[in-house]
Amino acid sequence: MKVKTLTFFSNYFNHHQKALCDAWFSLLGDGFTFVETMPMESFRANMGWGESDPPYLLRTYESAEAEEKARTLALQSDLVVMGTAPEYYLAGRLKQNRIVFRYSERPLKEGFIKFFIPRLTVKYLRLHVKNRRKPIYVLGASAFTSLDFHKMFGSYENKCYKFGYFPEHIPYEADELMRDKEEKAAGVPTILWMGRMLKLKHPELVVRALGMLRREGYDFRLHMAGEGEMRAETERLAKECGIGDVTTFSDFYKPRAARDVMAQSMIYVMTSDKLEGWGSVIYEAQNAGCAQIASHACGATPWLVSDGETGLVFESGNVTDLAGRLRTLLDHPELVRTYGMNALKQMQDAWNPETAAERVLELFSYIEERLSAMTEQEKRACNYAVEGSPFTDGPCSTAPFLKNNWIRSIR
Repeated sequence: MKVKTLTFFSNYFNHHQKALCDAWFSLLGDGFTFVETMPMESFRANMGWGESDPPYLLRTYESAEAEEKARTLALQSDLVVMGTAPEYYLAGRLKQNRIVFRYSERPLKEGFIKFFIPRLTVKYLRLHVKNRRKPIYVLGASAFTSLDFHKMFGSYENKCYKFGYFPEHIPYEADELMRDKEEKAAGVPTILWMGRMLKLKHPELVVRALGMLRREGYDFRLHMAGEGEMRAETERLAKECGIGDVTTFSDFYKPRAARDVMAQSMIYVMTSDKLEGWGSVIYEAQNAGCAQIASHACGATPWLVSDGETGLVFESGNVTDLAGRLRTLLDHPELVRTYGMNALKQMQDAWNPETAAERVLELFSYIEERLSAMTEQEKRACNYAVEGSPFTDGPCSTAPFLKNNWIRSIR
């Protein structure tokens, strides 16, 4: 069955979703609707997350008519993609055993202990365990999503696929981009860290690691962009570590300005721990041709940062390991260019919103075709799981189980 109508439910519409939604709108026209179920928090709007109203946006909280239309779309659309939104929209659809794609980060990033918190136990049992025998398939916005759901009594077994968040893909010309980076660097490598300065993002790690390298005589420039509870402490630490004179701190950039800064930087460092569900900056920095050094615990790292090909991976929280990876790039500037070029090609070839949007539609048709060849008894026996995927890698390919300590397998 070819998808003619797709409805995407989520809490609010923002720049992390716009490019993917634009791609679906380009493919389906009026057959695509984004349902926004709540207003955006002011702090995110102030960061530039808000977007102007596209023609496919439906806000349920604006009127009773909008709410009723959303309920109708949930029941009648060929495909429903369910993000963070009220589950009651799915009730009628699941009674009819119609396909749903659940768009989800890892549910147990704080650990399995969450499953034993009473209110969360009830939530997980109701949303996932109860529905494990329904035609719900997971678009995983984390490489750890599949295993986390498996731990919930086999929820969505063999029904998880690689996905993520897809900010705007900027079509850089590779050689020109690299030449501009190198001219701006003028022989001194530029290293960028960008994001909210929170404990889970560990901005202090890159400062401590580069402090170690500065004492060894390495030359570089560091740009720290963002605000948050750790900003003052990180500025103080830069001075203590002896890199205050080569470190620039700036406030938040609007989304497009942030991409311009990435396009001017040689190396991007992503230091978040496992509480970072996905890590869209990894996607954005690779699209900008940065050689990436990423924490192994971020949801996007295992799928986007291939160690020794599109960047380097370090053990989350290990400042010595991070310093070693930085040392490798500072010692071998040719690798900076190679990893940046490889990362840019990877994003152009597969990990971009247009490809992701097309693949979701193809995956739906693939699943629908295989289910149609089964009897009702066979469907129930396999919990509506189908074998494989039409894609061997990239978005919508099968998402294997991945343990938190996976970095040990590449060392």
